[in-house]
Amino acid sequence: MKKLMKNHLSTAAIALLLLCVADLPGRSEVQYAAFAPNPAAAVRTIIDKRPVLHADGIKFGAYDPHGDFGAQANVATEALFLPWEDVDLETLRVADAYAQARGRNLLITVEPWSWDVDWRLTSTELRAKVLRGDYDVNMRAIAQMISQLKSPVIVRWGQEMEDKSGRFSWSGWSPQDYIAAYKRMMNIVRQEAPGTELMWSPKGEPGLEAYYPGDDYVDLVGLSVFGLQRYDELAYNEHRTFSEALKQGYDLVAGYGKPVWVAELGYEGGDAYMKPWIETVTLKQSAFPNLQEVVYFNDRDVHAWPFNLGRPDWRVVESLGN
Repeated sequence: MKKLMKNHLSTAAIALLLLCVADLPGRSEVQYAAFAPNPAAAVRTIIDKRPVLHADGIKFGAYDPHGDFGAQANVATEALFLPWEDVDLETLRVADAYAQARGRNLLITVEPWSWDVDWRLTSTELRAKVLRGDYDVNMRAIAQMISQLKSPVIVRWGQEMEDKSGRFSWSGWSPQDYIAAYKRMMNIVRQEAPGTELMWSPKGEPGLEAYYPGDDYVDLVGLSVFGLQRYDELAYNEHRTFSEALKQGYDLVAGYGKPVWVAELGYEGGDAYMKPWIETVTLKQSAFPNLQEVVYFNDRDVHAWPFNLGRPDWRVVESLGN
């Protein structure tokens, strides 16, 4: 088994720790007819698309490797993504100091693979090794480091497990195998870092309920919600609002009675498309009484979207050099 190794990271990467894999909508591009776009609807003059934070609204957090939210008040959570191989866990101390200086919690998404594609196992191989306990040492090392951090920590392990696109090696396992793996890893977190909150984080697709590990293993539920104007035109034949994009996943998890987060949020398009998102993502809505916080994914997507749409740039200010 490949052990945890130390890499040399850039200052920016150390400060907020690494990049992640964002969400892709799960619809097939071949079953939807093209929507004729209105050029006026795609006009973009907004320079900074960060969400409006309502004083009595939903809490706001961010995955922010560029530091665009570094000086902003009222940001409750600093999110980061962590593979459990080939990473210097000492960088967690830097992220902790950054969050603590700003009065923020840490949301740590642990992805059970290496970000080096040459070292990734097949889904079958990964499942067998996780269930056999081969990766207990990796999770234990992460949990032991978390126990030394000063900021409140939420651990999100193996997100979007019900996704069938093949994006993640752990997605699409049988529900019983995923639940066994999730419980195994979260038991280690509880043993090594008592008091850490546990986030179960499906994508928001039908069938997610089969992967629910039980109330005792879920403190928070996290969903993924992204809005891309041209994708909406091609896949849905309409422009979706934040509420419309959230509704399916929220309705599927609301019955658990747990606090719900949007653990990954992003939007991109013309002014008319984005303004409703900007104005409503932190607005309390009666349709979503359990929604507690939204966490913005402030970076460019790692993967290309369907319909040859490339890698959307979710960053709130225009990225340079992309």
